[in-house]
Amino acid sequence: MSATQAVDADERLVQTSALRKLLGRPELGSVVGAVAVFVFFVFFADSFLRASSLSTVLYAASTIGIMAVPVALLMIGGEFDLSAGVMVTSSALVSSMFSYQMTANVWVGVGVSLLVTLAIGAFNGFMLTRTRLPSFIITLGTFLMLTGMNLGFTKLIDGTVSTKSIDDMEGFPSARDVFASTITVGGVGFKVTILWWLALVAVVSWILLRTRAGNWIFAVGGNKDAARAVGVPVTRTKVGLYMGVAFGAWISGQHLLFSYDVVQSGEGVGNELIYIIAAVIGGCLITGGYGSAAGSAVGALIFGMTSKGIVFAEWNPDWFKFFLGAMLLLATLLNAWVRKRAEATK
Repeated sequence: MSATQAVDADERLVQTSALRKLLGRPELGSVVGAVAVFVFFVFFADSFLRASSLSTVLYAASTIGIMAVPVALLMIGGEFDLSAGVMVTSSALVSSMFSYQMTANVWVGVGVSLLVTLAIGAFNGFMLTRTRLPSFIITLGTFLMLTGMNLGFTKLIDGTVSTKSIDDMEGFPSARDVFASTITVGGVGFKVTILWWLALVAVVSWILLRTRAGNWIFAVGGNKDAARAVGVPVTRTKVGLYMGVAFGAWISGQHLLFSYDVVQSGEGVGNELIYIIAAVIGGCLITGGYGSAAGSAVGALIFGMTSKGIVFAEWNPDWFKFFLGAMLLLATLLNAWVRKRAEATK
């Protein structure tokens, strides 16, 4: 092969047009969808553009986005986590019950909850890599175990299906400020979860695009055997991804606890599907190896606009799941079309 041919064969040295770069972005389809949903509700919901309404939309998006970002990272790595929804509740329950039973500063419970939640994530990753069973089976088992433990331990310790109030315990006000406070800007209140969400998007985007770990995540999601053959630490990467989901569950769980003071043991069931839907709408592929943190954030924003836009438009909320399913299908088809167009321009 001549030197010229070698240069031509190296795709890294081929200049990429702005259009090709744009079409190759995973979040392109979701951005188009988000603009369409926004314009739609601007016309059909008179109160949608009010500052207070936009604050409500962002809050709804952030509660999904905090989990959708690490779930998207996991999906890029080629795996699922069906226990993510109930893990949020587990995190809140551990924090509340430990603080109450030990009469400790609630920050002690928050710290114990972090360790326990990360351990659950590590367990998922360890079982996946050791048994080589599909992540669907592993995390479905964890989902069922956590669902039973949440109910069983709550009734055993507290005697009911909900935790005891801890709002009069030392450390509660400061913990609430960190996880569930409201920041007023221009007379409009914005929940602190929006900052947590944006921080996670920034950190995960940096990991994916600027670090060696990001290359490992894309590699194991694309072909884990090929990644292992070139020295990628597949086991460590997979375990780390599941612990990332657990970290998101911990943040969401503490927000749940310090927003309402008490936690119902049955909460969280079904939310794991919403996190996955937000990631898929944001451009993540079910097969792994493709996606972005920004895309999952846009997917969560679409969810927030739709869930609250229906309320602002005074429509029957029973139709929400229909719109969510329609958006999932349309986003998947649009993402597939965008990828084909990107490949056609190469």
